[in-house]
Amino acid sequence: MNSNSTAQDDFYKAKAKAKFQGLFSALHWKNNDLLSFYEVTSIIKPKSETYLGMRTIPVSKIIGSEGRYHDFSSAFMPKREQLKTRWVSVDTAIINDIILPPISVYSLGGYYFVRDGNHRVSVAKAQGLEFIDAEVVELDSEIELKPGITMKELRTKVVEYERKMFIEQYNPTYLPMDDITFTTPGAYPEMVNHILVHKYYINQDIDHEISFEDAAKSWYKNVYSPIVQEVRKENLLQAFPGQSEGDMYMWLVRRWDEMKRSEGQGLSAAEAVRRASQERGKGLLARFRRRLGYIFSKLSKG
Repeated sequence: MNSNSTAQDDFYKAKAKAKFQGLFSALHWKNNDLLSFYEVTSIIKPKSETYLGMRTIPVSKIIGSEGRYHDFSSAFMPKREQLKTRWVSVDTAIINDIILPPISVYSLGGYYFVRDGNHRVSVAKAQGLEFIDAEVVELDSEIELKPGITMKELRTKVVEYERKMFIEQYNPTYLPMDDITFTTPGAYPEMVNHILVHKYYINQDIDHEISFEDAAKSWYKNVYSPIVQEVRKENLLQAFPGQSEGDMYMWLVRRWDEMKRSEGQGLSAAEAVRRASQERGKGLLARFRRRLGYIFSKLSKG
């Protein structure tokens, strides 16, 4: 068998692995795509980058892609027939010991996202190669990554980090932090903004500036708690599996603002919660149907 035929055989073996991974992921309600560099950085928000130049990096630490994350499985196996020509040419070159140009990657949290060279990485993974040459740009991150990490797990890590940073900065012993929890990245910084806005409005009516601590206590008593009480009254958490009361507070505040902009400032928080509860109930069946459609589409694809 010549090298091109061998490479074509390698491609279909790799594609079969991607299909199996896709079926397994669909049955377990998981996304089998690679991590998207832009989606990850939109959550982590790195603050700086450093050009590191040419490095030899472990193939096992390449976990995502800048632009081709839909084309490969989470294990970097090819998912589409359209990838065959380029994939086979790269594999043929490796079989014939032809030296290929280095790939280009971002380094983030000790792991790598491909900028250029996705097919070369896919072939390297399929061939079991341990290392690959790469041009590396490093982005700063306080969030630890790992192979196989899902976006859900990443969001959890970011939320934990943001909570830790909030507690270290504000030492909120004056708030019942066990009762104020979020599952969405950005919620703790947004909560700080809510407190600061509340502080601003309080200061409009007094002749001195209150502290962040006093504003936070007032926000919890007069803003956060009343909305959470309405959430409990409407049993709204039952319609949002895995969400916290804090998540409901954030979502409802945004939804309340939308309603007030369209209907006027007289709309109460209680009425906003009641309407949001009705809207959510109508959407549950549609979401369930979409999920079933996704699973069956995965099962039916060849």
